[in-house]
Amino acid sequence: MIVGIVVALPEELGTLTSQKIAKGSCVFITDTLVVGYSGAGANNAQAAAERLITQGATRLISWGCAAALSANLKSGDLVLADSLIDAEGARLSLQSDWHRNSQKLLSNSRPIHVGSLAESHSIVDLAKDKQQLHQQTGAIALDMESAAIAHVAGQHQLPFLAIRAIVDPADMDLPKAISHALNAQGDIVLGRLLAFIVRHPAELAGLIKLGLHFNAATNTLKYVAKQLNDLSDLSNSNS
Repeated sequence: MIVGIVVALPEELGTLTSQKIAKGSCVFITDTLVVGYSGAGANNAQAAAERLITQGATRLISWGCAAALSANLKSGDLVLADSLIDAEGARLSLQSDWHRNSQKLLSNSRPIHVGSLAESHSIVDLAKDKQQLHQQTGAIALDMESAAIAHVAGQHQLPFLAIRAIVDPADMDLPKAISHALNAQGDIVLGRLLAFIVRHPAELAGLIKLGLHFNAATNTLKYVAKQLNDLSDLSNSNS
């Protein structure tokens, strides 16, 4: 069985491999694991999932970071979604033998949070908006790619996992510099970021705090990445 893993950001890619992979490309990192570096957003994630399937993937994983919607989650916490809620409000269950066995495997080594993962088409900056989404959907976390990947998996009748590590807690407003530095592809443009900090030096403290949260999330992903071969072996179970 070949497991295809979709990652949106270069920092998320770095938790899986040191190989340099061009955005939009797929690379095998082991005989049974192939990684697709998609770029941010649903359209990019969908395209990457389709490319992974053409590379022989028979299981798909959405891998990366997420924002907390539940106050019970902190930066660095590991989330294994048991359902997804897309931006239109449709709910998709992710229950499968692979999911259940993966939950057992991952929970043996560290705490794991299982719950719904909501989709957003853009970054949710404000704590009040994250808390409102939690009240509306009951989801514990939020990302921009998992639902799109899951829809591709569903169309091809392939098992799917969404493995995410929390960056920003539910009560955290993201620094304004983040939205100002984003380009149309959802990437942070360093020049824009630096220029905004020069004009608004008070933003630096928030960026440092966010950086520490992001580091906690990527450390969690690196830890889980060491178990991906075992997760791949579990994919031989029934879907």
